[in-house]
Amino acid sequence: MKKFGYVLFAVSILMVAAPAFAQGGAATTGVLNLSPLAAALGMALASGLCGLGQGKATASACEALARNPAARAGIQFALILGLALIESLALYTLVIIFAKV
Repeated sequence: MKKFGYVLFAVSILMVAAPAFAQGGAATTGVLNLSPLAAALGMALASGLCGLGQGKATASACEALARNPAARAGIQFALILGLALIESLALYTLVIIFAKV
């Protein structure tokens, strides 16, 4: 029964706290808009990390081809699929940035 009281208390606090953080219309007039800066930083981070991922994937594929040239078809398919998925992460970031900014 004690646990139910804790759960009921937590739910009641959450129900009261939600309107306290609601955004007001008059309070946001003098606020500096930093969303373009955050979008640029997010896109730079996503592009940089995708570039690092693509470089690591390509290096691993070249090393695998050097060790086993007979598995070229499977390695090449996995490489192209992996590069496409990595590049799609950067494109999804770009789409989200355009939607938000």
